[in-house]
Amino acid sequence: MSQIEKDRRYTREHEWALVDEDHPNVVIVGITDYAQDKLGDIVMVELPTVGDKIEQDETCGTVESPKSVSDLFAPVTGKVVEVNEALTDSPELVNEDCYDEGWLFKVELADKSELDDLMDAREYEAFLNSLDED
Repeated sequence: MSQIEKDRRYTREHEWALVDEDHPNVVIVGITDYAQDKLGDIVMVELPTVGDKIEQDETCGTVESPKSVSDLFAPVTGKVVEVNEALTDSPELVNEDCYDEGWLFKVELADKSELDDLMDAREYEAFLNSLDED
């Protein structure tokens, strides 16, 4: 079973969002354990640029593995305020530690209520279980 962190919100496209403890109007974004496992060895990550405006549910980057190139979808609307520069040289961090060292980017929220549109850990786990049944 995939690891699911209880302190995050999740999308149907397998991104996670975590409110930054130091900046409550900023959300840290990454992909889930389920997503990194399905992708396999991640060899490249294309992230939005600091200053980019992103829209909830719209594509904002890609994650590449030998198997495929997968789009990243923005879990929330806002402005990108930081990207994980370590992923440029070490994209495998997403595989090794997708919930901490392998985070992707940070977004200053345009509308904090969008977090309510995302699944909590229990809902995401039920969603994953429904995928396994297909």
